[in-house]
Amino acid sequence: MAPEQPENPAPPARPCPICGKEAVQRFKPFCSSRCADIDLGRWLKGNYVIPGDPLEETEEAPTRQGEDS
Repeated sequence: MAPEQPENPAPPARPCPICGKEAVQRFKPFCSSRCADIDLGRWLKGNYVIPGDPLEETEEAPTRQGEDS
């Protein structure tokens, strides 16, 4: 008889998306805190953007009372 295989085998390990090294459990999906910080910096700078349709502005922004235009 052949040995039984698990019904849901673990997915193959993915490399770190920043440098390509093997990911470490503590920092998954990254290999280190450095790569995790690089990724966070890219998010905060707006480097990761999903393109979409431009939003249409239907109203003008409200102005504060007493403000001269």
